[in-house]
Amino acid sequence: MLTTVIILLISAALFVSGKVRSDLVALCALLSLLLCQILNPTEALAGFSNTTVIMMVGLFIVGGGIFQTGLAKMIGGQVIKLAGTSETRLFLLVMLVTAAIGGFVSNTGTVALMLPIVVSMAAYAGTSARRLLMPLAFASSMGGMMTLIGTPPNLIIQETLANAKANGLVASSLPDIGFFTFLPVGVITLVVGILVLMPLTKIFLTPKAGEKSSKQGGKSLNELVKEYGLADNLFRVHVTEASKVIGNTIIDLDIYRLYGVNVIELRRSAGHNKFVRTVNQQLASPTLVLQQGDVIYLSGDIDKVQQFADDYTLRLIDNHTDEIEGSSSNASLDFYDIGIAEILIMPSSSMTGRKIMDIGLRNKFNINVLGIRRDGEYLLHNLGAEKIHESDVLLVQGTWKDIARLRSESDNWVVLGEPLQEAAKVTLDYKAPVAALIMVAMIMMMCVDSIPVAPVTAVLLASVMMVITGCVRSVEAAYKTINWQTIVLFAAMLPMSTALEKTGVSSAIAEFIVNTFGGSSPHVALAAVYFATSIMTIFISNTVTAVLMAPIALQCAVGIGVSPIAFLFAVSVAASMCFASPFSTPPNALVLPAGQYTFMDFIKVGLPLQILMGIVMIFALPLLFAF
Repeated sequence: MLTTVIILLISAALFVSGKVRSDLVALCALLSLLLCQILNPTEALAGFSNTTVIMMVGLFIVGGGIFQTGLAKMIGGQVIKLAGTSETRLFLLVMLVTAAIGGFVSNTGTVALMLPIVVSMAAYAGTSARRLLMPLAFASSMGGMMTLIGTPPNLIIQETLANAKANGLVASSLPDIGFFTFLPVGVITLVVGILVLMPLTKIFLTPKAGEKSSKQGGKSLNELVKEYGLADNLFRVHVTEASKVIGNTIIDLDIYRLYGVNVIELRRSAGHNKFVRTVNQQLASPTLVLQQGDVIYLSGDIDKVQQFADDYTLRLIDNHTDEIEGSSSNASLDFYDIGIAEILIMPSSSMTGRKIMDIGLRNKFNINVLGIRRDGEYLLHNLGAEKIHESDVLLVQGTWKDIARLRSESDNWVVLGEPLQEAAKVTLDYKAPVAALIMVAMIMMMCVDSIPVAPVTAVLLASVMMVITGCVRSVEAAYKTINWQTIVLFAAMLPMSTALEKTGVSSAIAEFIVNTFGGSSPHVALAAVYFATSIMTIFISNTVTAVLMAPIALQCAVGIGVSPIAFLFAVSVAASMCFASPFSTPPNALVLPAGQYTFMDFIKVGLPLQILMGIVMIFALPLLFAF
């Protein structure tokens, strides 16, 4: 018992200090329990197979899909219309909307769905996400107190009371705990939460240095387009039924040599479907055979483009005409499939002094050169004949996969910035309806009891569908949406509750409460039960805490001779309203990395709220459920 307590205290001290990574502290605590033979390997590693942990992994991917498709931005934009840019109104909307959802969806699922939306809202309003994400996590727990299914402790106390009545431990005339019996309690917790969090978040959750400017060097895709003036030299021609290019390849036409015009990309219709994108982007490879209906993107002098269009009976598209039904009427570079990046030519490069048409970028890497930056000037025309100089910067274009391959030629050039990170920021807005459908289906499966699908199954199914439907670019991109530090932290700390229970620490606390406060006044005993539960749930999951404390609370009430309902609700509220630790509940763990929070942030904001919530509940519960 003593060893377990010492490991727990050392871990807590390291969490508070913040000098050691939280996931490393959790793993060391787990190893200590193993080495001291307090837990066996099966018990110690059970956290990594826990359904909540697996659900968190899936929810990270679902959240990534919601964010990458722009769905979060769309929803956030609608909320912004109500709140404007007022931080106070944003705070209130986040708290109220999250609590409303949290009453019917698990608090973990609520936070995972709302997190990308809140981040988008904060960015749009120009406020710090740190001031909204912690209230988001706390509001999901408060919302869980409004209905029977909102949080597991609610179900546990209902079952405890039902069993006690069935076994004759309490009077059968006591009212049952129904679906909305929790609603008054949930409303009180939400009101207290709003009143306390509003000043605390402004005082303690100040924006971190560099939070709004997270870009670490390099230029965004839009900045590159603007800098090189690509939009000013971008033209589109449509392959009509009478066009002479049908059946020819790009190399057959020899467009650059004859006209001095670069073929940048081709867009081809893939059918008509209002739910998915029906236009495919393709790089202008030499073997690409042109078809009727294709739209060719060209860069060069307008007179030369017009001459090419006239010679081959192509229609030059203006900016007031849709190139393909359902697409944009503006000539613009999209970066769904094809991207751009800058590469700096090294002094030792074998390319120096050679013409661009001779270096084989297209043949070897399937890459086009769109421009050259040299001594502060930008070259955009007749690039094939240009000789490469030392320290030239080439603007290149290709699929994101081919751009990633450029890093293998480190002796010849350096890829500037992080183009793949920029690619991840490209909003796949044409997939937003698909992401919305997946999200709604997941929520329905989690909420409707008649659908025989477990919540973790619903989440995993949704995460896989996000990848299969392309709402997340690839499996690799899906893995990158997962914050593994959070997963390891939570999974490694879950077995601590097993250790506390196995070594008798939890039972010792329970016995102390019964022996010390069992004969006291109802209010004192209620306070003891509440705060004992509140302290335990900092270190033990709220579900386990409720399982341990519900029978003790019932015995306390029976021993004093009062109704046990207020005591059982004290257990449920105290177990759910745990705000002082980032690993006490999944919602707290989920917002930890996104808000760049430390353990001390939760202590500064969450601990006062947790204490004040307890004080209010000690007086409110007897009023709602008389002794």
